[in-house]
Amino acid sequence: MPDFSTLRPFAPRQWVPADFNPSDLAQIEMLYDQLAESNLATPDALEAFLRRWSELADAVNESGMRRYIAMTCQTDDTAIAEAYRQFISAVAPLVKRRDNELEKLYLGSPARNALPAARYAVFDREVARRDAIFRAQNVALETEDDLLAQEYTTLIGSLTVPFDGAERTLAQLAPLLEETDRARREAAWRAMNERRYVVREQLDGILDRMIALRQTVACNAGFANFRDYKFAQLLRFDYTPADCFAFHEAIAAHVVPLLRRIQARRRQQMGLDRLRPWDTSVDPLGRPPLRPFGAARKLIDGCARIFGDVDPALGAQFAQMDRRGLLDLENRKGKGPGGYQELLPQTRLPFIFMNAVGTDGDVLTLLHEGGHAFNAFATQDEWLGAYRQPPMEFAEVASMSMELLGAPHIGAFYAPADAQRSHTNHLESIAQLLSWIAIVDAFQHWLYTAPGHTRAERNAQWSELYTRFEGEANWSGLEMYRDTLWQRQLHIFEVPFYYIEYGIAQLGALQIYRNVQRDRAGAIAAYRRALALGGSRTLPETYAAAGIEFRFDAGIVAPLMEMVAAELGI
Repeated sequence: MPDFSTLRPFAPRQWVPADFNPSDLAQIEMLYDQLAESNLATPDALEAFLRRWSELADAVNESGMRRYIAMTCQTDDTAIAEAYRQFISAVAPLVKRRDNELEKLYLGSPARNALPAARYAVFDREVARRDAIFRAQNVALETEDDLLAQEYTTLIGSLTVPFDGAERTLAQLAPLLEETDRARREAAWRAMNERRYVVREQLDGILDRMIALRQTVACNAGFANFRDYKFAQLLRFDYTPADCFAFHEAIAAHVVPLLRRIQARRRQQMGLDRLRPWDTSVDPLGRPPLRPFGAARKLIDGCARIFGDVDPALGAQFAQMDRRGLLDLENRKGKGPGGYQELLPQTRLPFIFMNAVGTDGDVLTLLHEGGHAFNAFATQDEWLGAYRQPPMEFAEVASMSMELLGAPHIGAFYAPADAQRSHTNHLESIAQLLSWIAIVDAFQHWLYTAPGHTRAERNAQWSELYTRFEGEANWSGLEMYRDTLWQRQLHIFEVPFYYIEYGIAQLGALQIYRNVQRDRAGAIAAYRRALALGGSRTLPETYAAAGIEFRFDAGIVAPLMEMVAAELGI
């Protein structure tokens, strides 16, 4: 469990009192009241107002983030869970309402148009969008949705399976899918999927309630469906649902054929007449699984070396995270699923959470989350909180690029032959990931534009999409597991519609990888310059700063997949 007690604000507070308690609703109200009484008649006064508002937001949001981190690190601790529930059910709703009042004051200020456009244009359009879709009656509904997301996290974190005489989490079973004993792989795969299948009705019930809540929120805000509302809420100014559909088409045309060639080669190398789901992670040549580390200490030390080899400044930043207790990496019972990097906004330090069990994929995960962390370090000096993090479509470029930038240095964990094997596995996994992203994104579009659908129809739609975008693994007799695979994707429950970003960003990361092969120093310098922009520029501008294009149609997908296929020799 992380201990943040020694962390202090990045910059001394200039307005929020030193003894401010971000759990005290009366204190929060008092400071919002003071902000609401601000004189905003001049550009200087308006900017001072924004500085104070950011300082208050940093203090309150850090409290909430610390509680969220604690809850995910130990989902079975009732006191921690209650502290998080208190924040999202009492503090967060208050902040949403009061923030909207301040947004209206900002938008109505006579000095607004006198602020420097180059500095405030992005912030201005985002505030206007948030105000346009805000509805007071939605605050309670969104709180209820957040509580359902916590219910999902707690349920998934509680799942264990007896296997080989020991109780194991699902994450601890996953490495068995890389073992060369096919019968053992199948047993582990069936144990994992059966455990999820047992709770499928509970997960269906959580999503049913979420869909109903979300549709009501959308209608309250004047939208026909939650998909369109969510695009507005996610501040997607630079692309539309139609662009997402073009992405799906591009994946079907240029990625799925590559994925199927990869899997056909795997099947032939393994001497199988058909590839089963438990055959897709094992080494196809029968070599032992890659096991780059045992304890988390070796994972940290190896990735620290990789980051330093990519750029010494990045290595120093990661060392600071390690030194200050900002890493919680090992899997354990009661820990929430997945992995993430979150910014502590007042401290302006990143925290990395994951569920490491000793696999090659864990190394990639820490490289990925490290990329997010370097984004946070790059914007530490930015006082405007809204600009410290980029849109997720570029935030994921920061992380996915680091996976590829780290590839030449993966020898921190492996001998040369295994380093090449790790890199090949990663390139192959990109085709798998892009196909999976297309499935998840298309599924979410359907979920919220097919009102009144049944659970059976939901599973049938998933099955249809899975068949369209997936490889050649044979699911005969396993269809009930395949049709509920969507339940393992936490984004569908916790952060709806946040998934296409990974696809857009993977294409951006591949462009950076291509640039590195042409001019390593120049490409890494451009990558770091783009990180420092945070959220202060539009997506096309931020991508351009990184030396890449913001696009995700066939025109960019096709040549990038040709590059990957050529490197794989397939």
